[in-house]
Amino acid sequence: MKKILIIQTAFLGDVILATPVISELKRLFPSSEIDILVRKGNESLLANNLKINSVFTFDKKNGKIKAIISLIKKFRKEQYDLVINLHRFGSSGIIAGLSKGKKRYGFAKNPFSFLYTKKFNHEIGNGKHEVERNLSILKEFGAIEKLRPELFPSEDDFLIADQIGNGTYFCFAPASVWFTKQLPVSKWVELINYYTEFGTIYLLGGKGDVDFCNSIIEQTESKMGINLAGQLNLLESAALMKNATRNFVNDSGPLHIASAMNAPVTSFFCSTVPDFGFGPLSDDSEIKQDVEKLACRPCGLHGHKACPKENFKCGNNIDLGLSNEA
Repeated sequence: MKKILIIQTAFLGDVILATPVISELKRLFPSSEIDILVRKGNESLLANNLKINSVFTFDKKNGKIKAIISLIKKFRKEQYDLVINLHRFGSSGIIAGLSKGKKRYGFAKNPFSFLYTKKFNHEIGNGKHEVERNLSILKEFGAIEKLRPELFPSEDDFLIADQIGNGTYFCFAPASVWFTKQLPVSKWVELINYYTEFGTIYLLGGKGDVDFCNSIIEQTESKMGINLAGQLNLLESAALMKNATRNFVNDSGPLHIASAMNAPVTSFFCSTVPDFGFGPLSDDSEIKQDVEKLACRPCGLHGHKACPKENFKCGNNIDLGLSNEA
């Protein structure tokens, strides 16, 4: 294999969970050039990864069809020996299928998988991790079954993190795109009230999470949490999480950042369940979820903007176990 293209144009966490495929392909085909296509905005996650030759972006804002056609033309010129599509939606399937790659591999769930030369099952709910599902595409080449994802913050990223994170500190990532994947605010307040005694509290998130994080801090007893939402880029956040005493996250992107940095993490699963295959992979990791067998849980793969039952028991019933923490 001289030239390989990987496609993963889904969300931040999905790109992180695609990095084991990059690692294994480089191990199996060390002289190959590995390119990757990601959604515009996620390319910074892959900075400093020396296993990658080129990072392409799929920018739908200036016309989705135009972008698809442009990428297909570009990839046909590259004459890839292998194109692997890890995304299960139509746009990526068209790009992969029409790329003219000699081998075109991807999941059968993609509506354009009939254009692939080989299709693979993607089963959610049986406990298999997404990393394992992705790596199964490489099984014929001798890939291992499971591998931790990886990110590569630069020296400057770690320097910034070191300047911020002096002494004992904890990182909290309370926001999520989906309300029902988000631990209730009252629980975050309880966590911050507890851990303030043991170290500095940093709240992480994007620019759109600033007000939300401020509102959580305002409800705490000490109001001592430091809101870093929107102030750090993704790899700076990863560097800060790496050396945190502990990180607290939802079933969302920061969970996978913690996995990639092998950072100590506690992850909260509300409406979704670990059996979907998106749990933490850090050596020091734990999952907290409602132990009651709710008939309505899980209520979907990605969560909802509001609880369909209007009681959000799956989040409110989570026992934080703080009396047993140190």
